[in-house]
Amino acid sequence: MHLNKLTSLALAALAVCGAQSALAQSSELVAAAKAEGQLTVIALDRNWCGYGPILDAFKAKYGLKINELNPDAGSGDEIEAIKANKDNKGPQAPDTIDVGLSFGPTAKAAGLLMPYKVSTWASIPEGSKDPEGFWVGDYYGVLSFLVNSDIVSKAPADWADLLKSDYKNTVALAGDPRASNQAIQGVYASGLSAGGGDAAKTANAGLKFFADLNKAGNFVPVIGKTAALAQGTTPILITWDYLALADRDKLKGNPKVEVVVPKTGVLAGIYVQAISAYAPHPNAAKLWMEYLYSDEGQQGLLNGYCHPVRFNDMIAKNKFTKASLDKLPPAAAYSKANFPTLEQQGVAKEIITKQWDAVVGATVK
Repeated sequence: MHLNKLTSLALAALAVCGAQSALAQSSELVAAAKAEGQLTVIALDRNWCGYGPILDAFKAKYGLKINELNPDAGSGDEIEAIKANKDNKGPQAPDTIDVGLSFGPTAKAAGLLMPYKVSTWASIPEGSKDPEGFWVGDYYGVLSFLVNSDIVSKAPADWADLLKSDYKNTVALAGDPRASNQAIQGVYASGLSAGGGDAAKTANAGLKFFADLNKAGNFVPVIGKTAALAQGTTPILITWDYLALADRDKLKGNPKVEVVVPKTGVLAGIYVQAISAYAPHPNAAKLWMEYLYSDEGQQGLLNGYCHPVRFNDMIAKNKFTKASLDKLPPAAAYSKANFPTLEQQGVAKEIITKQWDAVVGATVK
């Protein structure tokens, strides 16, 4: 993008959200959030994307209590939590959500989200945010294979390898593909590889791939977790690279694990943040968003191996620590990353969630 065009976009964004940004940077928002006294988040696993340290840093900075609902929830569960608590201002009502990209527009269309533009809005790429501020991309990663090397002697290098007889009863998705964005994207990524990169064929190709994987006896129909991988129940887990790298650190060689970014079907998935239209603590929610999109919050995400949405802006300004950049996999592994459009993801999500049971025939529990 040319600099003059980028500048024009930035000025336009600032003009639209000037009043909100001014409030965001003022002491008034901090005071209003503290008056509410609490923030309720959902589906923020403390091992996901560095959220544990980020939540703790936010608490320490602002002195707010954080109610952490259902850390293992999928994107669909988060949307249902908003719907189920429209008239409930109690502890089960989330203030903010962290969902896959395709869930943002559908939640907006359903009237479930509150618009808000953070003060760093202009530095967030245009394609990663709703123009009206109803949702905004926060970070991205690529689907990878987390492999228990103590059990699997030769790690798969690509999606097609998973169909080999060497991998009987080994492969699991990290979620239910009828509700979890991570699992949906896992199916999509496999189809991206099997379908030769044709977006129109990807969802159906992914379903066929998992049907074949299931028929071969290689697919384990459980929600894969680190403990099951370590125990050998599901020694190959299809999961986001940032989660795999964090698990590698956490396991400390017991067992030995390998993180593989596949040669083809390298799918980059953006997750988005949004505020519930029924948030019991709307100012605390806005303050949380401000923190996440600040330099400090974006550094926290990178510490958790995620690529923050302001990555390019932060790199240009030399804002990241060298230590955090050095821990990332080689850039070459990401050179073929495919970023599906919102429309492509929406179509794929519809096909995968609705047809999984009929085509694959393996209920993930």
